[in-house]
Amino acid sequence: MSPTSTASVTYTWQDWLSILRFIALHLVCLGAFWTGMPTRALVLAVAVYALQMFAVTAVYHRYYSHRSYKMGRVARFVGAFFAQISGQRSVFWWAAVHRHHHRHTDEPEDLHSPRHGFWHSHMLWMLSHKNDHTRFEMIPDLQKMMDQAPELRLLHRFQHIPLLLSMLTCWLIAGWPGFVAFFWALIACYHITFTINSLSHIWGTQRYDTGDDSRNNPLLALLTFGEGWHNNHHHYQASARQGFFWWELDLTWYGLLALERLGIVWDLKRPTDRALSGQTPQRTA
Repeated sequence: MSPTSTASVTYTWQDWLSILRFIALHLVCLGAFWTGMPTRALVLAVAVYALQMFAVTAVYHRYYSHRSYKMGRVARFVGAFFAQISGQRSVFWWAAVHRHHHRHTDEPEDLHSPRHGFWHSHMLWMLSHKNDHTRFEMIPDLQKMMDQAPELRLLHRFQHIPLLLSMLTCWLIAGWPGFVAFFWALIACYHITFTINSLSHIWGTQRYDTGDDSRNNPLLALLTFGEGWHNNHHHYQASARQGFFWWELDLTWYGLLALERLGIVWDLKRPTDRALSGQTPQRTA
């Protein structure tokens, strides 16, 4: 199936409800016509976007999905909380979907391969009711972690609380313009994150033969704080550093190095010499 082909999909009423909610989130952004967007609100939008994107790539992806570094119990909870202000569901749901993606990349079972159609890979798969459940069979290590940490179980059960609290915080900081600014950041983070599922399997270069359509894209790497080095990542999934070489900007990696200096994270995994040379790709899912 080609990257531009369209999957045959039948939508249920639950799917349409999710789609309408998703559209409503976009419409809130238009509230700026009434509230205005003073400088304080614009700065707030940029700050929230940066926080959300860093948490998506550092916590959802590099920690919970791939365990590419270590951190303590408090940091795991705080990191998961900040990841979930991005509105991309619980860290356990996210990690399970991502590991499933690596196990079946660009195969018929892949939930968000562009081979099923661009818009399906970009966002429609996530709005499908059949994908709402958490695939715990994909994350036995994380389920054990959750069993040992009730606070993570609560965060999984009440997955939207961080999102709601962050909306309230933005309103308290900058009033209604701040509330709208939060949605600007949220929608930007949604779609720029989603490009890694869609565009990063269509647009870019392939340094490594990974047997799939993953590609490196410098522009997407900049916008996603390093996730755009997607072919690198599919080649060696265990690495906390996805921009393998000094000229490959990976802002999340620099952030993790700063957290390592502070003692918040440790044992950051790096690509091995064999991986860099194109030998022995390592699968973690």
